[in-house]
Amino acid sequence: MTEHTIPEVTDRDVYITRSFDAPLELVWRFWTEPALIAQWFGPQHVTVDSATVLVEPHAGGAWNLEMADDAGVYPIEATIVRIVEHEYLELKMTSQTSIGELEDVILRVQFHDHGAKTRITLHQGPFDPEARDLTAEGWTSSFVKLDAILPR
Repeated sequence: MTEHTIPEVTDRDVYITRSFDAPLELVWRFWTEPALIAQWFGPQHVTVDSATVLVEPHAGGAWNLEMADDAGVYPIEATIVRIVEHEYLELKMTSQTSIGELEDVILRVQFHDHGAKTRITLHQGPFDPEARDLTAEGWTSSFVKLDAILPR
């Protein structure tokens, strides 16, 4: 496994470690295949139409989608900075949110193989405090959705 260093976590970052009861290859697919991303991405109250998801799994490729709820549509446009299959995904993101536009946010996700389980380490930022807290809540909700749909 290649080493991918997560930068120092500050009060402007979201940092989450989460385990899933599914093998690494499957969890990876749920981050890189449009139809699977659409099933879990975003807080409980939002949906993602798979037609809006674009993943070009190479450095410089796109990782885009649109979340929607009763209040509106919230696009995320990202460029893949670095990708190592089954190990690491790094995106530079711009997104529209309920509290305004977020620009130049970096998302880093490390994938750790634990046999029948997979642990991810997510680091995202920088944010102002309000955006950081909403983002952390969004990821927590998203991961509940992901955990519920991962095949056992």
